[in-house]
Amino acid sequence: MTNSPAARDIDTSRPHSARMYDYYLGGKDHFDIDKQAAETVAAAYPGIFVCARENRAFMHRATRVLAREHGIRQWLDIGTGVPTEPNLHQVAQSVVPDARVVYADNDPLVLKYAERLMRSTAEGRTTYIEADVNDPDALLDAPELAEILDLRQPVALSLNALMHFVTDAQDPYGIVSRLLAALPSGSALALSHCTPDFDPETWQKVTDIYNGAGTPVQFRSKDEVTRFFDGLELLDPGVTVGHRWRPDSEPTATDAEVSLWTGVGIKP
Repeated sequence: MTNSPAARDIDTSRPHSARMYDYYLGGKDHFDIDKQAAETVAAAYPGIFVCARENRAFMHRATRVLAREHGIRQWLDIGTGVPTEPNLHQVAQSVVPDARVVYADNDPLVLKYAERLMRSTAEGRTTYIEADVNDPDALLDAPELAEILDLRQPVALSLNALMHFVTDAQDPYGIVSRLLAALPSGSALALSHCTPDFDPETWQKVTDIYNGAGTPVQFRSKDEVTRFFDGLELLDPGVTVGHRWRPDSEPTATDAEVSLWTGVGIKP
């Protein structure tokens, strides 16, 4: 992992949220410092493993719904994280083989594994952009994006477990609004966001752990998460806990274990 230029740019002096998430999902693309930080979180909030799995499952279901029921053929997935199969493009292309997907992240580790994100069907297209959600204009203006996505046609904006890493000081609502403004009618927002609503004391501990490790976080209430969908038409069942958004089977986890608000909205 240390031989490539991208790997040499990886900061292993402090834990990284994407690599911690990889640990929560049972992956192998993380370092000891990430494992240690993730286990500290898990000690305070044992449900973190359930939360991560349910977040991933929500992404899969939302992608299939948008492809099957709403004719979406293009996705912009920001905050991609370390690739974990099936990736979004694999889910989308299993429904519509000509789906086009642009992934974006600002973590060099994701860049190292970006080849996994570009194994598209022959009919579809995928690419990876090194970009930061805090600079939406640079992301939207990236030439790689223009090569894959036609912004005159509907695009699904996928922001999964990302916006709680954007604090109010960074204008999270303005960022999402700017991204959606660039997309035409019929586009969609699929978003998941961790919340302290079900166990404020535990989530304060999680907040302190991330902030103490140098990764600012801001977990939000249901009303605050719902605000990201202002101006959009929410699909049923609206903003709900992740495992209750159109589940494939009867949910078994508790809301407190999942602690993740999710929703999908369509731009009129």
